[in-house]
This record gives sequence, C-alpha cells and structure tokens, in this order.
Amino acid sequence: MRLPLRVLQQDCVFYVRRKFNVTSSLTATSRSAEARRAAILNVWSVPPSDAYRKDSSHYLVSLRLRMPAPIRLRELIRTIRTARTQAEEREMIQKECAAIRSSFREEDNTYRCRNVAKLLYMHMLGYPAHFGQLECLKLIASQKFTDKRIGYLGAMLLLDERQDVHLLMTNCIKNDLNHSTQYVQGLALCTLGCMGSSEMCRDLAGEVEKLLKTSNSYLRKKAALCAVHVIRKVPELMEMFLPATKNLLSEKNHGVLHTSVVLLTEMCERSPDMLSHFRKLVPQLVRILKNLIMSGYSPEHDVSGISDPFLQVRILRLLRILGKGDDDSSEAMNDILAQVATNTETSKNVGNAILYETVLTIMDIKSESGLRVLAINILGRFLLNNDKNIRYVALTSLLKTVQTDHNAVQRHRSTIVDCLKDLDVSIKRRAMELSFALVNGNNIRGMMKELLYFLDSCDPEFKADCASGVFLAAEKYAPSKRWHIDTIMRVLTTAGSYVRDDSVPNLIQLITNSVEMHAYTVQRLYKALLDDISQQPLVQVASWCIGEYGDLLVSGQCEEEEPIQVTEDEVLDVLEGLLVSNLSTPVTRGYSLTAIMKLSTRFSSVNRIKKVVSIYGSSIDVELQQRAVEYNALFKKYDHMRPALLERMPIMEKTSTNGPTEIVQTNGETESAVLDTKLTPAVPQPASQANDLLDLLGGNDVVPVIQTSVPTKPASAGGELLDLLGDLSLTGGPTPAPAPSAPISQPPFLLDGLSSQPLFNDTAAGIPPMTAYNKNGLKIDFTFERSNQNPNISVITIHATNSTEAEMTEFVFQAAVPKTFQLQLLSPSSNIVPALNQGNVTQVIRVLNPQKQQLRMRVKLTYTHKGTPVQDLAEVNNFPPQSWQ
Repeated sequence: MRLPLRVLQQDCVFYVRRKFNVTSSLTATSRSAEARRAAILNVWSVPPSDAYRKDSSHYLVSLRLRMPAPIRLRELIRTIRTARTQAEEREMIQKECAAIRSSFREEDNTYRCRNVAKLLYMHMLGYPAHFGQLECLKLIASQKFTDKRIGYLGAMLLLDERQDVHLLMTNCIKNDLNHSTQYVQGLALCTLGCMGSSEMCRDLAGEVEKLLKTSNSYLRKKAALCAVHVIRKVPELMEMFLPATKNLLSEKNHGVLHTSVVLLTEMCERSPDMLSHFRKLVPQLVRILKNLIMSGYSPEHDVSGISDPFLQVRILRLLRILGKGDDDSSEAMNDILAQVATNTETSKNVGNAILYETVLTIMDIKSESGLRVLAINILGRFLLNNDKNIRYVALTSLLKTVQTDHNAVQRHRSTIVDCLKDLDVSIKRRAMELSFALVNGNNIRGMMKELLYFLDSCDPEFKADCASGVFLAAEKYAPSKRWHIDTIMRVLTTAGSYVRDDSVPNLIQLITNSVEMHAYTVQRLYKALLDDISQQPLVQVASWCIGEYGDLLVSGQCEEEEPIQVTEDEVLDVLEGLLVSNLSTPVTRGYSLTAIMKLSTRFSSVNRIKKVVSIYGSSIDVELQQRAVEYNALFKKYDHMRPALLERMPIMEKTSTNGPTEIVQTNGETESAVLDTKLTPAVPQPASQANDLLDLLGGNDVVPVIQTSVPTKPASAGGELLDLLGDLSLTGGPTPAPAPSAPISQPPFLLDGLSSQPLFNDTAAGIPPMTAYNKNGLKIDFTFERSNQNPNISVITIHATNSTEAEMTEFVFQAAVPKTFQLQLLSPSSNIVPALNQGNVTQVIRVLNPQKQQLRMRVKLTYTHKGTPVQDLAEVNNFPPQSWQ
C-alpha cells in the first residue's frame, strides 16, 4: 500500500488516509509494511483528533520524527566557557535559545526541566529568559520533585509581583504547602517568602501560620522566614502570627531559634505594641545567649571556636531594640552584655562581629557607665586591628558616641590621630572628623599641631573640610589671640585656595579686634605676601591689613618679633604688583586698590597713589573701574572728607561664630494701625550724596543712613518689597514720592559710622530676657541692651535654639515694627539651627524709639525641617518696660 507524505518544517508527519469498513481490519501485509516503515523512520503515533474520530470512514495517523536529545546543562556551561569573544558567546546563547523555544512549542515534557535549567543559567549570565515563565509554572504543577524544584527556582528568578503571571502560582503553592512531603512544602515556603505579593500573602497567610505550629523543625524555620516576608508585605497580618511566636524561643534547634529571633525583630521594629509585648521575653533571650557563650564545643554550630555566632549577633540586635528606652529591660541585660564583652575571643573576625554588636547594644540601651567605658575600650582595640574594615567601623562608632562619652573617647586620642596617616581615604576622613570632635580647650595646641600637619600632607579632597574644621576649633578654643592669628594664617598659607568664602571677613574681624596684635599681624602677612601670592584668601587679608596698618609696618613697631625695615615705596610696589598679577582674581584686585587708597592717609606718597588710582579708572573690570572712579572723585571733590572716611576701622561687633561679619539689612515700616511689615531690599538706598562714598572703607560692617523721619509707604514696580504679613498687594506702578516730613530732633540713627568711635558702646542695663517664640521645637529668646551713646536705641539679640533631633536649615528671621519706630536687622550668625540644643543662632536687632512708645513687633520665621519647608508668623507685645522706656 502506498502512503502519501507531507513535510512540515523540521517535522516529518505522515498522514495515512484510507477508507475502510468498521468491521474490517488491516491485513497482515499492510500492518507489517507500516511496522517496517515506522522502524526505519523511528517515529511514534499520535492519537487521532476528534474530527477524525467522528468520521469513521477516515483514520488519521500522525507520525513524527524523534528529535535529538538537547544537551545537558553541564555541557552548555562547558561550551559557553570555551567562547573567546563576547560575540561568539552571544551566538552560542542565541542558538541554544532557539532550540529551547522550539522544544517549548512542541510541548516536550521529557526535557522541559533540562531546558528551564539551561534557561536559568542564561538568565544568570544576563541574557533575556522571560519566555520561560510559563514553562516554570508547568514544572511547578508537575508531580515530580525534580520538576518542582527547577520550577520554583525559575519562578523566584524570572517572576516578581509586578507581573500578573505570578498570581497563577497561588493555587499550586497552596497545594504544595499542604503536601505530604516536607521538601515540597519547603519549596513552596521559600518561593512565597521570596517573591510573594501582598495578594498572595493574604491568601496564604493561614497556611504559613499552621506550619509555624508544626513539630517539624525543618518546616518551622522556613515558615518563620516566610512569615517575615508576609509581615513586610501586609503588616496588618502581624497579630495572626503572635500566638505561634511565643513558643518558638523554647525550641532547641538553632535554625528555628535563629529564624524566630529574626521574626521577633521584624515585629518589634514595625509595631510599638509588639515591642512592649515582647519586652517580657528579655530574660529568656538572656538565658539563651548565656547558654551560647558558656556552652562547650559543639561541632554543629562552632565557627572559629565560637558557638553559633550568627545566632548570638541576632539575639544582641534584638536585645538592643528591646532595651532602648526601657530601664527594666536594660538592667536585665547589663550582666550578660558584660560577659559577652569580656569572654569573646578577638583573634578571629567572628569574635569581632559579636563584639561590635555588643558595643552597639551597650550604647543604645540605658547601660551603666562602666559598661559604656568597656564598650569604648573595645572600639579602641579595634583601631589597632590590621583589618581596615574593622578600623573604619570603630572610627564610625566612636564618632557617634563622642558627644555622650567624651572623656572615655579621649583616652584613645593618640590612636585616632595615628589613623590620620592611614592610606585608606575612608579611614582618613573618619579619623579627621573624629579628631575635630575631640578638640577641647585642654588639648587644642596638641590637636591643632597634628591637624595642621595633616593639612600640609593630605590630598586636595580633604583640605576644604580640614581647613574649615581648624577655623571653627581655633575660634572656639583659641588659648590666645596670637595663637589664633598664627593658626589661621598657617591655614591660609597651606590651603588658602580651599577655605570657605567667609574665612576672609572672619580673619579680618579677628585682626581688627586684636588691637595689640596689629603690628605683629601686618608684618607676618607682609612676609607671607613676599613668599607666595597664589593663595588668594591670604593675599586678600594681607592687602586689607597693609591698607589699615601700613604705617605700623613702615615704622617697625612690632614687639613680638624682630621688626623688618620696609619703605613706603616697597609696600606700594607689592600692592601694585598684585594689581597686575595674573594670579590675582578680580576680588583680590579690589582689595589691593582699596588698600592703596587707604595708604593715601598713612603714607606721604599721595601723588603716586593718585596716579595708580587714575590708571584704573578705565579698567575693563567694571568693579575695579567703579572703585577707581569713586576714589578719584574722593580726591577731587571730597578731599576734605578723605582722612575721616579712610581712617582705621573701629572694633567690629562679633555677631557670628561661623558666618561672615555683619551685613546690614534695613527695615522701613508703614501702617501704624496694623503692624505692617514691608522689608526693604538688602542694598540700602542712599540718603545723601555723601553716603555714596560709604562703601569706600572696604569693610562690610559699614551701615547706611536710615531716615529718622516717618517714612511714607513705598511702592515697587518689580515687587521687590517683601510682604511679611501676606496681607498687602504689591501691584503696581511707581507712585510719586511725597515730600519727606520734618526729621525728628534725635541724632541720625547710623551716621556715627563715619566717626572713629565704635557705633555702639553697649552695656547691660539689667533688662530681663524674654521668650518671644516657642513652637515645634524652635525657641526664640530675646536679650536686651541699651546704648550709652543714644538712649533711644535698644539693641535686641535673638537666640534661636532647636530641641528636635534634626537640624533646621535655611533659617531666616524677619521682623517688623510700627512706623513710629526704626528697625535694623544685622546678618545672623548662621542659617542652620543645630539639633538637640547643641548650639544656637544669634542675630542682632537695633530699634530706634524716639517717642518712647511701647514696643510691638511682628516676626516671620522661615526654615526647613526634615526636608519640609516651614513658615510661621508671631506677634510679640510683651516686651519688658525697661527695653523701651
């Protein structure tokens, strides 16, 4: 009998179509021919479809060629590793993926497990394997354990809760959780604990809770870890596992103990109620930990001579959570923590891990002082370890504890300073931060010597932070003004290009206030200027000092060291050299030109100075040109005022510890009925032509004239006025300014800035302080002083403190008074209010009250706390009578 053939792709399917009677059968000859053909072609029969079953007159036999068996995973790995290039590897992977796809399309159940395993290996190499997701589900539904194992592994690697396919596994996992074989149950628990979504966790939480109560230790430890994942996904299911967790700590199996501690830790971290509930388990946890450290050698759990260090670390971490903020729990665990700290071997890294967790626990709970000293000594021993990771961990931990246990950390100061010489940059940075935290009035000289040596030799990435730290430490703990000036000058000489922008005005203020050090300082700076002009902050300070105290330099009045012989022309040569130097920045040239101008009242070479100033009247630098033009005008039109304007700066008021010197902001007020609060821009408007020359002094504490007459309501075309209260509309075009009213007979508010005397001679007047604002952790206190020079002027100093755990950044204080007053805001000491009352921000307010009226003020506070902008308004009407009468 002849059979028709049809070839489809790689499969050869033979259709045998023959009409026959139902009662007839194939002849023996035909059967033997078919058998011979099947044996030759090595095919097997496919059952006929329903269509052919219905038609009894046709019979379909589908015969398919047997494909060769796919290669094993081991052979695939060996083949891929022989690839010499990435392109060759991709070609092999693509070829194998094509074969796997073909096998998946043919529904080849025999080699599905092998193909999925190879696909997972390709996924681990970074190649796409998403087309095997449904095959993993088919393997999970199989009855063979080997198929389930590969299927669950593939599901954990290829599926996640973002894909809806994973929901198809829910029923299979539920069936396997109730399977009679513990290993199948373990596979289901691992998969659910790895990639179960919130929907799956809700559906299967009941089965997990049942397995937590089983007597099988293998299943209990896996169920506990799965419960951790369920709690993370669905926290409201936490109470479901509460009864089962009570008995977990009584288990002898260490695996169950470990997972139960993990489960308890997760529950305590997520729920304060659970934390309070489980605090009664502290004695039981202490007993388990004591058994671990006192037990003998156990080969099952021994790691480098220590019994189950993983369980010990987990218990210590849980004790830290339970003991934090609770006196009874802390007292119950003090003894066991001391035993762990003294009995743990430190020669191995395993023991160091346990000791580190012990130290963290001691520092977090309410432990005894002796125990805290013991913990800090452990960290001190860590600093001597050869392992860089252990030294870094020790420095980080000491940095956290230095505020609370300063004296104990001080004992390890020499070891910490030695870490500044470490080659590892992370250790070096942590050691630098910790060294600055250890500086106090007793060790300031020794610590600064070490830190300045570090500043000389450190990498450029450390110089900015180190210089800033030296500035702050020297300002806070300087034993003498000379030492302070020498230290800052050394920093500027060593790392002048890396210092903060406010270092120059801060040093100028320091030098100005140190009257007895003027001659010494200007001589030291002049020598430094001759050696190096590349450090621009140093050059700027030196230029300012030479302009102020150049006469002291020329006269040789220095008593602290041997004076040098300098002529006026040599000094002017140095300053003119700065003006033409390519190393000088525009700011430095401005300092130099101003210094030359100041020397016109101190030196006799006035004609030379006039010539230099006139040259720069046509400079391409606009700032320099403007200065030169104003100085020329001063020579020509206002020469009679030049000596008074260019005389030495008075002692500057100290209003900041880490910010620039005072920059005056004026505040003009209107609307007496309501405390209206329109703030004028930071740049004051001049009151007369003479006031145009006020910026010639080069310092930033010069204040503008504020009219004492009652001001009229200003208008702004560009919305430049800040409406503090938010109830005034800034609409507008400009309106004609009305004629000013008659001035009050009191002296002008700030005109005394042109005299050689300090603006204020403030003395305490016995005025009690007051709290103006206390809300959301921010507290604003007012202290008061009265001016002896003008009794109508009150000086109010605000002190802003922060009692919260996070610092308040971008802090801005603004104030407004009625129109019968004049108010002046100076710049704050900082715009950051430190947390936990560890510092304060100060700002000076000057109020002129010529009519002796009761003082009223409205304040606006703006700051950022924990990333959230905060803005608040408050009225202050309860000023002490002594402050305004």
